[in-house]
Amino acid sequence: MGGGKLGSLIRMRHIITYSLSPFEQRAFPNYFSKGIPNVWRRFSASFFKIAPPFAIMYLTITWGNATHKQSKRKNPADYENEE
Repeated sequence: MGGGKLGSLIRMRHIITYSLSPFEQRAFPNYFSKGIPNVWRRFSASFFKIAPPFAIMYLTITWGNATHKQSKRKNPADYENEE
């Protein structure tokens, strides 16, 4: 155990690790030139595949809830001649 540098105290066999200096890394390479246009392209390509089913589902649930709420109301005509 002794004699090694800190962080490499044990020898691991068959495991390869790579590292890159923090001074050589770029945190956001090509973020504005390629990143934002790529997000827009992917969004616009999948929007028309995903939005219609969600819109149909939303409208169906809204219609079903309104119909259910209306069917649970009492008919005022049934209670006109009471008292």
